[in-house]
Amino acid sequence: KWYSNYGNNDKKKIVREVSQMCLARPAKLCNFLEWREDKIIFKRYASLYFIMCVEKKDNELITLEVIHQFVEVLDRYFGNVCELDLIFNFHKAYYILDEVIIAGEHQETSKKTILKVTAAQDALCENSGEGEK
Repeated sequence: KWYSNYGNNDKKKIVREVSQMCLARPAKLCNFLEWREDKIIFKRYASLYFIMCVEKKDNELITLEVIHQFVEVLDRYFGNVCELDLIFNFHKAYYILDEVIIAGEHQETSKKTILKVTAAQDALCENSGEGEK
């Protein structure tokens, strides 16, 4: 998810460049990288990489904690999240991310609250779908 404006070509270049940097990083090294005027913080969970780009002044450990919280919520929501869950339900993953982070800032720290709001959103979507039939 992008919280700054970039063109499609720029986004593709950035994703390619940052992905290569993170994938090439040995597992024994830290999860923080200097990149341009920012920092890249990433965490690998099984075959999934979660990557955030933050300003240099931001705290790396808090960012790692935000990533971990997001993954824990995804795990609880999907029941051991995997790549296919994110591919086929990316809109739900984005909705959960929007509950955790708004406009690039950490908003909600309670996993229970995030799951409760997400369940309410699911129920609303199901009810609106039934009304159309």
